[in-house]
Amino acid sequence: MKRTLAIALLAACCGAQAQVTPPEVAVHQKQELRHGDPARWSKPDRTQAQQMATLRKEINAALAEAKAGCKQLPRDERSECMKEAQATYIADISNMREQIANANNPRQGAYDTSGQ
Repeated sequence: MKRTLAIALLAACCGAQAQVTPPEVAVHQKQELRHGDPARWSKPDRTQAQQMATLRKEINAALAEAKAGCKQLPRDERSECMKEAQATYIADISNMREQIANANNPRQGAYDTSGQ
């Protein structure tokens, strides 16, 4: 739980820093926003294979965000941060089937995805 909270806080802190979007990308983003969300975004993943693929993408994106956040830390803190990010990734990947099963058959109470 501590790891997940630490990585979430780190990602939030990094997201708060100013981002510079190149002008040509900003123009393209505005054009895309006018078209609305792609139809594929509103189609649910019906099969377990589709759900696994989506969850794997989300876990990989979370790892990338955590690593980017780690790179913003002072040099002496980076190694530990990277180890925690990798450990969280491994825990999330290892219990993917359980996460999907719980999402498809929700029980009362919250589900802890930290792997602990």
